[in-house]
Amino acid sequence: MNQIFDLITDPYSSYSTTDILLEGVAVFLGLSSVWFAKQDKVWVYPTGMISTAIYVYLLLKAGLLGDFLINAYYFIMSIYGWIFWTKQKEGIVLNQIDAINSSEKKWCFYLFILSLFFIGVLYVFFGRWDSWSAPLDTLTTAIFFVGMWLMARRKITHWIFWIVGDLISIPLYFYKGLALTSLQYIIFTLIAIFGYIEWKKIYNSKIQTV
Repeated sequence: MNQIFDLITDPYSSYSTTDILLEGVAVFLGLSSVWFAKQDKVWVYPTGMISTAIYVYLLLKAGLLGDFLINAYYFIMSIYGWIFWTKQKEGIVLNQIDAINSSEKKWCFYLFILSLFFIGVLYVFFGRWDSWSAPLDTLTTAIFFVGMWLMARRKITHWIFWIVGDLISIPLYFYKGLALTSLQYIIFTLIAIFGYIEWKKIYNSKIQTV
C-alpha cells in the first residue's frame, strides 16, 4: 500500500503547494464537466472552462505542448458549444443529441490530419520531440480536437473519441508526473463509456417518437 502511495505522491515532490491544489481543483471540475456531459446538461461548459483554464497553466509548465493546446482549444470550443447547445427558437432547444452525418465525417478526418501535422511541427520546432510521450501527446491532441468539436455539435460519436483518447492519456500523464490527472482519466474513461450508452438511449428514444 505504501508503495502505491509513494508511486502517486513522489512525482509531486518538486511541485509547489499552489500547483498541487490547482491540479486538484482542475481534476474535480473536469470530472464534474464530464458528468454533466453524460447527463446532457449545459453545465458541462462553465465547469469545463474553469478546469481547462487551470490546465492551460499547469500543462505549459509540464511541457505537454499538445495537451496545453488541447485545453486552450477546449476553452474556445466550450464557448461555441455553450451557444450551440442553448440555441432556442420559440422556447424550443434547436440542437439536440444527434448522429454524425457524412459531411461531419469528412471534417473529422480533415481536423484529425491537420491536428497531427500542427502539433508535430510544434514539437519539432520547440525541440520537444525527444521522448516516447511526444508522439502519444500528438496523437491524443488530434483525437481530442475531433472529440471536442463533435461534442460541441452534440454528436453521439464524440464519446468514442473521448474513450480512445482517455485510455492513451492515462500512462502519458502519469509519466509526466501528473498522477492525479492520470487517475482522473481512468474515471473519465468509465464515465465516457456510460455517457455513450446514455446518449445512445436518448437518441434512440427521440427517433422512436418522431
